[in-house]
Amino acid sequence: MKILVVNAGSSSLKYQLINMNNEEIMAKGLCERIGIEGSQLKHEPKDKDSVVIAEPMKNHTDAIRLVISALVDKNHGVINGMDEIAAVGHRVVHGGEAFNASAIINEDVMKAIEACIDLAPLHNPPAISGIEACKEAMPSVPMVAVFDTAFHQTMPKQAYFYALPYELYEKYKIRRYGFHGTSHKYVAERAAKLLGKPIEELKIITCHLGNGSSITAVKNGKSIDTSMGFTPLAGVVMGTRSGDIDPAIVKFIMEKENLSAKEVDGLLNKKSGVLGLSSVSSDFRDIFTAANDGNDKAKLALDVFAYSVKKYIGEYAAVMGGVDAIVFTAGVGENSVQVRGMIVDDLEFMGIKIDEEKNGIRGKEIDISTADAKVRTLVIPTNEELMIALDTRKLVEKA
Repeated sequence: MKILVVNAGSSSLKYQLINMNNEEIMAKGLCERIGIEGSQLKHEPKDKDSVVIAEPMKNHTDAIRLVISALVDKNHGVINGMDEIAAVGHRVVHGGEAFNASAIINEDVMKAIEACIDLAPLHNPPAISGIEACKEAMPSVPMVAVFDTAFHQTMPKQAYFYALPYELYEKYKIRRYGFHGTSHKYVAERAAKLLGKPIEELKIITCHLGNGSSITAVKNGKSIDTSMGFTPLAGVVMGTRSGDIDPAIVKFIMEKENLSAKEVDGLLNKKSGVLGLSSVSSDFRDIFTAANDGNDKAKLALDVFAYSVKKYIGEYAAVMGGVDAIVFTAGVGENSVQVRGMIVDDLEFMGIKIDEEKNGIRGKEIDISTADAKVRTLVIPTNEELMIALDTRKLVEKA
C-alpha cells in the first residue's frame, strides 16, 4: 500500500509518498510560495536526483497537480500512475473537541474542521484547501484527517479547564487543547518498543523541543496533560514564543508600548522566546555560539529555556505519580547535546542519569541513560509523516 501524506500551509505544501509495505519514503517534496510570484516545487525522489520545478501555482489545487505530475513523471517520478496511491493522509492542526482520533474525511468531518477555523485561523484554512485540492485531483481515493490535537483529547477535565468563567468555555470552547500530538504519540509508542514493555504499563514524559516546543505526560498510552494550551503559545519557552507568562503582562505591554491586540500577539509569538531574551537568534546553535563567546543574554536565554522544560518534567512526574522514561525529540531535542544535558542536570534525585558519551550522539534513536539509572532517558527522532501514514492505513483498511 502506498500512501501520500500532505501537510498544507498557507503558502506551502509538504508531501511524502510512503510505501507502507516497508515504511520507505519513495519521494518527498515541498511546494513553496503558493499564490505568490516565484512559486516552485522541490521534488526529492528516492535513488534519483532531486529536481526543482519553477512553475506558477496560484492555489493549492495547482500545487497538488504539480505534485502528481512529479510523482508520475518518466524521469523523476516514482510510480507509474495515480492508481498506485491507495489513500491520502492530511495533517490538520486543530480538531477541537470533535475528534479524539484520526478520521476518514467525509462531509461531516469537513464541516467539523471548518468549525474549528476560529481556533486555528492560520492553520485550518490551508488544510481545508489541501484536502479539497486532493479530492478534486483524486476523487476516488480515500482521504484521512490526522489531527495535532486528537492525541490530547484524553486529558481529564482538571488538566484542560482554565479557571475562567464557565460560560466562556460553553460559548467559545476556551480550554487547553495541546498540539504536536502526532509527534508525542509516535515517540511514546516507539519508547515503549525500545523499553520492551506495553505502553499501557508505562509513564512517559515526551519532550518535543524545536522552534516550537511542548511537553506531554503520557500515562498508560494516553496523554493526560500537555504544556501547550488553547494555542501553541503556552507552555515552555520556545524559539520565538514566550511560553507561560502572567496574563496581566499583555495589558501592561499594550498600555506602555501603545500596541494593539494584534501587535502584542505578534510580539509574544514572533519576537519573544529565546530570540527575544538573547537578541541573537531563535536558532539554538547560534545562541550557544554567542554564549560560548561570552554573551550573557544568550546564556540567560539557554538557562531560562532549560529551566522551563525541567519544571514541566518535575510537574508531570508528580501528576503521573512517577515516571519510567523521558523522551527527547524534534530538532533541538534530537540534536542538541548541550540542551539535553542542561535539562536533566540535577534530576538524579528522580532517578534520571545520563551517560555523557552516549549523549554525544545526535539525531539517532538511542537510550542515553547510565546503566544504573532508574528512569530511562531516550532520544527518538520524530516521524509525524509516518504516524499520519500509519493512522491512514489503519482507517482505510477498516473501512
